[in-house]
Amino acid sequence: MASHLSQDEFFVGLEKLFNHRKGSDHGAVYLTQKRLSHDQDMPSPTRENPCPDLSPSQPMPVIIRASNGKSRRAEGDKVKLSTIVKPHELDGFYSRYAEVCKAGMVALKPRDRSKKKAKARKKKATS
Repeated sequence: MASHLSQDEFFVGLEKLFNHRKGSDHGAVYLTQKRLSHDQDMPSPTRENPCPDLSPSQPMPVIIRASNGKSRRAEGDKVKLSTIVKPHELDGFYSRYAEVCKAGMVALKPRDRSKKKAKARKKKATS
């Protein structure tokens, strides 16, 4: 992942990722987000101060990532998307992000957990 996508490119890629999973009987879409702190002038830990102040005075940007989680050995290509959202753009981004995720997740199949439940019942019966 050499560079981050613009927000519009990210949403187009995310929609494609969800649509690709629609017809498949297995697979996953991984969504992550975290505060982007390496761009800021954050104090680094020292011997005198091993735990520097990690609550900056200004809001920090957020990095949003999406992936299909496929490894190199699996068929198909691994898709990795990421974008950086500035603090003043968060409200608009999250409203659009929620729309895209809701629309995409409707098409995904829920996990089959019946085997896990059967194992738990069997284990409980033997105890």
